Amino acid sequence: MGKTRVWYDEERDFLGVTFANRKASFREIGPDLYERIDTDGHVIGFAVFNFLKRDGKPVELPIEFTPVAARH
Repeated sequence: MGKTRVWYDEERDFLGVTFANRKASFREIGPDLYERIDTDGHVIGFAVFNFLKRDGKPVELPIEFTPVAARH
């Protein structure tokens, strides 16, 4: 995929994670939870709105990851 980018916007209480730097759109997967989908339909990240307002509730994302063999 690419380098993983994680950022938090304190003013907007927004957590974003991106696994690839490609054109994408968001698809809602739960209250304040979104998948970032590229033009081929692959999940390349996610976003959590109202991150700190979740009162310590865990963020569960229905995203499956496929392990990648280490490159030598």
